[in-house]
Amino acid sequence: MIRSDGFALVLVLWVLSLLTIMAGSFALSMRREAGIVTGSSNNAQAAAIAESGLAVAELMLMHPDPLQRWHTDGSIYQLDYADSKVRVRLLSEAGKVDLNSADQTLLQGLMVHAPVDEQLQTRLVNAILDWRDADDLMHIEGAEKEEYKDAGLNYGPRNKPFQSIEELQLVLGMNDPVFKWLENRVTVYSGQPQVDLTQASQEVLQVLPGMDPELINEYIAARRESAINGLPAPTVPVVGSNRVSGQTGENAPAIAVAAGNGAAQQGVMAVIAEALLDDGTTAVINTVIKKSDSPPGASPFQVLKWQRNAAVDGSLFTDETDELLVRQYAEPEFNH
Repeated sequence: MIRSDGFALVLVLWVLSLLTIMAGSFALSMRREAGIVTGSSNNAQAAAIAESGLAVAELMLMHPDPLQRWHTDGSIYQLDYADSKVRVRLLSEAGKVDLNSADQTLLQGLMVHAPVDEQLQTRLVNAILDWRDADDLMHIEGAEKEEYKDAGLNYGPRNKPFQSIEELQLVLGMNDPVFKWLENRVTVYSGQPQVDLTQASQEVLQVLPGMDPELINEYIAARRESAINGLPAPTVPVVGSNRVSGQTGENAPAIAVAAGNGAAQQGVMAVIAEALLDDGTTAVINTVIKKSDSPPGASPFQVLKWQRNAAVDGSLFTDETDELLVRQYAEPEFNH
C-alpha cells in the first residue's frame, strides 16, 4: 500500500512538473508572439508616418509661394506628431553628376574624393566611360569585354547609357563603399553635362572640381539661413576663372558646373522620408519623383523609383543632419 502511495505521489509530481514546463513554454511563446505583433504594428505605423511625410513633401513642392516652397538642394524638413516624427530630405537630380552626360574631367574630379586609392579612382572613371559608350575601344586603364572575362565575370559592359545608378555596381572595380559614397552624388535623370549649383546638396558641392571649400561652406550656411527666413537664395560662389582650382592656362580643364535659376526644382528629384517613433522604431522610404503635366485631379508627380527600408547613407536623425534642418512643423499645420 505504501509503495502504491509513493508511486502515485511520484506520478503526480511528474505530471505537475510537465504541466509547469508546458505552461512556461506557452507563456514564453505568447510573449514572443506578442513581441512580434507589437514590432510588426510599430513597423507598419512607422511606414505610414514616412508615407505621410512624402505626401506633405509633394504638397509643399507645389506651394504657390516660391519662398515657402520646399527646397530640393538637400534641405531637410521635420514634421512632429504626438508620438513620432518624420524628416524629409529632397535632392534635385539636376544638382548631381549625371553618369551618362558628365565628361571625364568631372567624373575624375568627383572620384578624387571617393574612399578609394588614386589608381582605382582612375580605373573606375575609365570603366564607367567604357560601360556607357557604344564602342569596344578601351580607355586607358578602362574595361571592355575581355577585362570582364579575365575577371571571371560572365557579362561585359552594356555599351549603352546607365539605366539606373544601381547599375554602377556591375562596373568592373566598383565596390560597396564606393557605390554607397556615390549614391547621393550621381544620377541618370539629369541629362545635363553640368551640375546646377543652386540645386546641389552639400555633399555634391564639396567634391566638385574647382570649388573653394571655404566659400562653399559659407554659401551652404547662407543658403540654409535664407531658407529658414523665407528669403531668396544667395548667389552661388564660382571660381572666377571657371577653371579647376590650381590649374591655369588655356588647356586647364573647365569646371563642369553651372549656376542655374532653380527651375530644376520642378524636374526630377529624390525624396527620402524617415519616420522615428518614440520607442525607437524607424522606417525609411526612398523615392525618385518627376513633376508631370497631369490633368486636373490626377497626381502631379510621377513615381520613377520607390524603395522601402532600403539602405541609405546614414539616418536623417543625427547631429550632422541637424545642420541641414530648415524648418520644423507641427502636425496641426497640415490637418486643414
